[in-house]
Amino acid sequence: MLIEHFAAGVLTYLAPTPGPGGGLDPTPQPIPGLDTAASMFLGWGKWALIVGGVLGMFICGGMMILGRRNRSSTAVDGATGIPWVLGGLTLGAIAATVVGTVL
Repeated sequence: MLIEHFAAGVLTYLAPTPGPGGGLDPTPQPIPGLDTAASMFLGWGKWALIVGGVLGMFICGGMMILGRRNRSSTAVDGATGIPWVLGGLTLGAIAATVVGTVL
């Protein structure tokens, strides 16, 4: 009984209160005539991320291959570039989810 009362109090306290807009949260609406252009630009951005990611991995791999003998700093630079490429690709992959969550 005490736990149920405590849980109800916590849920009441954590419940969102309506802001100045009266609790309105409209769904996003595309601007008429601009939705196809926006999809095209987002598609171009995704394509550029894919090309950049593949090119980045190729460059990191090439630096590691070329730096194997007597140029260990080049190999290390190639290896340390891999997390940056993967981080950029991850950020690009989750961009729509992050923006949708924040808004």
